[in-house]
Amino acid sequence: MDGRHESPAGGSRAKGLRNPQDAAAGLFLVAVAAFALWQGSDLPLGTLRAMGAGMLPTSLAVIVGGLGLLLVVLAFVTEGPALERWHLRGPLFILGSVIVFALLIRSAGLAVAGPASMLISCFATDEVRWKEAAIFSIVMTTFCIVLFKVILGLPIPVLAFG
Repeated sequence: MDGRHESPAGGSRAKGLRNPQDAAAGLFLVAVAAFALWQGSDLPLGTLRAMGAGMLPTSLAVIVGGLGLLLVVLAFVTEGPALERWHLRGPLFILGSVIVFALLIRSAGLAVAGPASMLISCFATDEVRWKEAAIFSIVMTTFCIVLFKVILGLPIPVLAFG
């Protein structure tokens, strides 16, 4: 025995990792969860009756980490695509859109920061349809203004210049 077996397609494949793309995604989710747990470790959890500031981020980090571990385990069981070459365009424009939002939200307000960040994130792909992206960014920004400012009454500036 040489540690190989027949794949469904008839060729042989080494035992072990069968879905590298899912394994990489799972490890990334575990890393994100570990970072979130580390950053939120000083927040009080509270109880289920009186939740503290750390209850939601900790719960979400545990769920994300658990799902990441599940992906890694399933990567040894199910067949999947090989890990492809990474393209930096997507992550750079998504990160850039978050930074633009953070820089504009206080100085220009949500009415400017929302569409600006969404439109910048559209540069992450070649497949964007700009008319639809513009309409979507306006609709989502309007929804966010109504939700956060009007319904929830949060002190988020809608239009602020200074």
